[in-house]
Formats: sequence, C-alpha cells, structure tokens
Amino acid sequence: MARPDSDQLLLDAEAGVRPSPQGAAARRALLAHPVLLLVGIVLASLNMRAALASVSPLVGEISAAFGLSSTASSLVTSVPVLFLGVGALVAPWLARRLGTEQVLLGALLLLAAGILVRVLPSLYALYGGGVLVGTAIALLNVLMPGLIKRDFPDRAASMTSVYTGSMIAGATVVAAASVPLERAFGGSWEASLAFWSLLAAVAAVAWLPQVLIARGRTGREVRVVPGAPRNGRSVWRSALAWQVTLFMGLQSLWSYVLIAWMPTIFTDQGMSRSTAGVVFAFNNLIQVAGAFLVPLLAGRMRGQRPLVALVTSLVAAGYVGLMVAPVSGAWLWAAVLGVGQGGAVGLALTLIVLRSGDAVTASRLSGMAQTVGYLLAAAGPLAAGAVHEATGGWTVPIALVLCVCAAALVVGLLAARDRKV
Repeated sequence: MARPDSDQLLLDAEAGVRPSPQGAAARRALLAHPVLLLVGIVLASLNMRAALASVSPLVGEISAAFGLSSTASSLVTSVPVLFLGVGALVAPWLARRLGTEQVLLGALLLLAAGILVRVLPSLYALYGGGVLVGTAIALLNVLMPGLIKRDFPDRAASMTSVYTGSMIAGATVVAAASVPLERAFGGSWEASLAFWSLLAAVAAVAWLPQVLIARGRTGREVRVVPGAPRNGRSVWRSALAWQVTLFMGLQSLWSYVLIAWMPTIFTDQGMSRSTAGVVFAFNNLIQVAGAFLVPLLAGRMRGQRPLVALVTSLVAAGYVGLMVAPVSGAWLWAAVLGVGQGGAVGLALTLIVLRSGDAVTASRLSGMAQTVGYLLAAAGPLAAGAVHEATGGWTVPIALVLCVCAAALVVGLLAARDRKV
C-alpha cells in the first residue's frame, strides 16, 4: 500500500460539505494574510495540551488545598478528558453552523475562562473549570487539523509539523515551568495555573482579525451545506470501526494516566517536585519522535500489526520500569514511554485514515473514535487514583494499566488488518 498523502492524515471536520459563495470569498480573504493565519495556528496549537500538562506537577498542592483523596484528585484530570469526548460530538456541527474561525476563537476564549475558573477558591469551580477546559480543547482538537487541510493543501506536511511541534512544545514548556512558576509566585499553585490563561488570551487576540475578515467580507456568517456518506452505512455498526475506536481509547487511557500521575509516582518515591516536573516535560517532548516516525511507517505497510506490537510493547516496558525502579530509571522510562505514547497516538490517527474509504467516512470515524475514545480514557486517571488510594501504592494501578496494554494489543492487531470500514 502506498503511503497516504500528507493532507489525507489531516481529518477535516467539514469533510463532505461545500462552502457557500460567501464562504469561499471569505476563505480567499483569509489566505491573503498567510502570516496572520500561521501565527494563529501556532498560538492555538501551543494551547492544545498546556492546560492539561500544567496540572500534573501541582496535583499534590491542589489536593492538599482542598483536602482531596487520591480518587477525588484524579477528577481534576479526568473531568477535562471526559469533556474532550463530549466536545468532539459538537465541534463539526458548530463549524458548519458558524465557520471554523469563529469556533476556534470561541474555543480559545472558553479555554482562558476555564483556566481562570479552575483556580477560584471552590471545589465546584475546580471541577467546573475542568469542564470548560476539556470542551475548549476538544474543539481545538477536532477543528485545527481540518483548517490546516483546508487552507494549506499544498503544504500539508510542513504545516502538520508546525501544528504538532507547537502542541508538544506547549505541553513540554508548561510541564517544566509549573513548579518554578509556583515558587516565583510565592508558593501559589493558583497563580501558576492561572498564568497560562494569558497564553490562551494571546492566541484569541491573534484569531480575532481572521474572524473579522471572514465576517466583514461576507457581511454574514459562513454557511455550508451537508454532504452525504459514500455508501450510507453508519460507522457505528462496523466491527472494524469499533476496533479502531477501542485502540484509540485504550492508548489514550494509558497516556492520560501518565498525564495525571507520572510526577506523583516519582515524588512518592522521594524525587523532588521540580525534578519530577522536568522528567514529565521530557516525556512530553520525546513523544514527537514516535508521533513523527510511526505514521510514516504505517502508511508504507499493507498491514500495521508489527507497529501495534511495537508501540504497545514500548509502553508496557515503560510502565514495568515505573513499577520496579521508578527513580533510578526515571529518564529511561520517560523516554521509552514517550516514544511508545507518541507512536501509539500517531498510529491510532493513521489507522482512522487507512481504514476509511473516503474523506466523509474518515471524518465520521474520527468523530466516533474521539468521542468514545476520550470517554473511555477519562476512566483511566480516576481508576488509577482510586486503586492507589485503596492499596497505598502504585504497583496495582500500574499492573492494571499493563492489562490495558494487553487489551490494546488485541484490538490493535484486529484494527491493523488491511480492510475498509
């Protein structure tokens, strides 16, 4: 099988629809300002993981401030992940109704507001802010790849690198800076978290001119008309679609357990909070290697079973390392996990394209995989926290994640067969 074109790997939330004449005119006006559009993409991408990565190094301080158990603490990260799935349901509909630029601007404003709400002195605000943060990031997750595919069809590969690189850079910097920022603000975890609302606000300012250009040129909102699926078959009735979806969900689950608890696993074994934050940042950074290489290899293979086995084995090996020698091998496990995590998410997204017969099916399968997958992934941090609280250690939670790796291997091998939904 030939490798899919780079732009095919960008799933478009507006696939199967066509813009109105007014919408096409607005698009041409936006593309007349490519630097402005590029700056907006970079700034928005920086935000797509930052609000999640900023919490993990500070979860101990947040728990102490509210007197939370490990189970309740896990909700700080589980709630946003849950709403990543819920938000994925409404993102395509909003894009068709309002236009992608308007929805992206709204998502960035919602993200800034959610980050600020999350640091208010109320447990309800802590979780409510997580709802806003998760919904906002879901909109960015779904719409950003489609916007790149729409506006840069001839430079999809380079723009994909910019998009993914910025996303990983944002998570890396925020993870490394959270504890130092807390210290710089006099030990205030609230100020450290709230600081990152500025990043979302700056990105929103960068998107505002594009919204004004689109609306000013047309005099009204961009409208589109829906398309029809190629064969009329619902992806929800396809066994192969469920296999792809479950692989997406299970690999997301093991990643969000790490996002929620990796620094805590290290600090519970005596590592300093600042060092744990830097190791966690390194784990985020190293993911770019797997995310870049695995999709390239997957597209050149008729079946992707060897890659499924590779990424699940790397993640399992890294988790075993966290179980037996978490501190002495911290950098090694962070690297092994990073390559496996990045490769798994890249493979999961590539399988959506490779198992789809056309753009409409790919878009609908992507919506199914993100919705169900993130709903499944949200259970990971919560379950890990509850089991940690019940057992007083990390051995049993990690053992359960190894069971998740085994399940992901089974469904991944099925999803990797050379078939179409």
